[in-house]
Amino acid sequence: MAEEIIPIPNLSLPQHLFTLISPTLAQLHDNARKQLLEGIKADKMAPYYKLVTSAGALTSDPALLESMEKDNEEELKKLDERLAEAEKQEGESEISDALKARANHLTRICDKEGAVAAQKLALEKTPGLGSRIDIVLTLIRLGFFFGDNGLITENLPKAERFIEEGGDWDRRNRLKVYRGLHMISIRQLKAGGALLLDALSTFTATELTTYNEFVALTIIINALTLKRVDLKKRLITAPEVISVLPEIPILGDLLNNLYDCHYAKFFVALATLEQTYLLPSRLLSPHTRYYVREMRILAYSQLLESYRSLTLESLSGAFGVSVEFVDSELSRFIANGRLHCTIDKVHGIVETTRPSLKNAQYDKVIKQGDVLLNSIQRLSKVLY
Repeated sequence: MAEEIIPIPNLSLPQHLFTLISPTLAQLHDNARKQLLEGIKADKMAPYYKLVTSAGALTSDPALLESMEKDNEEELKKLDERLAEAEKQEGESEISDALKARANHLTRICDKEGAVAAQKLALEKTPGLGSRIDIVLTLIRLGFFFGDNGLITENLPKAERFIEEGGDWDRRNRLKVYRGLHMISIRQLKAGGALLLDALSTFTATELTTYNEFVALTIIINALTLKRVDLKKRLITAPEVISVLPEIPILGDLLNNLYDCHYAKFFVALATLEQTYLLPSRLLSPHTRYYVREMRILAYSQLLESYRSLTLESLSGAFGVSVEFVDSELSRFIANGRLHCTIDKVHGIVETTRPSLKNAQYDKVIKQGDVLLNSIQRLSKVLY
């Protein structure tokens, strides 16, 4: 049985900070400011408070900062004394516990440099595989908290290696969520979505995100990456999704209207999702334009696959937009090779041009052949 994971650092706070430093989210600032300050006070996060006030997200309160710094110093002094006592009089297990307690204190208050160094020291001195996995997961959470991709990519392989050496079922499933969130953050949506979907029925990683937020993220990513037949089987009819959709109705509108081919309603749901969920999200905001564009392409492709030709007028009617908008958007996607169709502007018709599989395979061979020849030429220059 896995030990309970301590939910440190508090990963809701970077989201509140993101909201506060985003001028376009002004309507959410009051609540974010309140939640951020309460979270900082609850964990006495003096180092993080200094970071937040220097960014202009909160007004500095010298008395509050002094009080928190005093509490932090007193707690650290106690932990250092406990560690010194363990090193003098007690065994390896007690020393490991004292090191972990000190590292967790620095992690809780978000002293980044001190926390990373202390966690790494605790990792060296901790014998148990389960505890070592927990320490590495804590380092990954510090990376998520501070947006430090290097810290995340340094520790994810360690966690995977430890899991393969003998990690339990719970930690194995938690790691799927950690990997999935990282994949999404670097826009590897298909791989990230698959990991989240695998963890959907066994989710326990509440130290990263709430259950509802996890299910919502799984729906958003997999709505784009799953094939239509899998969308129904793995997402729409999943009990975990059905239980959450009443609380987040916009996701139900997005999923069901895409699957049922109600494209005008789907476009409305997508636009609403963009404003209410994607742009305000620290994780998804950098990928919003990409996501919305890809979802539109997905919907256009889904409709065009059913017909040899369509009038621009019927196409615009199906999506609830103007003929000019459809004409402009399709032209852009066709020019970029994202949609296989042509527009006959004279007759106002869109004709589908299904790509030949043989031609696609031929193009692939030519491209891969060029890459291979270039590699051989570079190698021959090195050798001779």
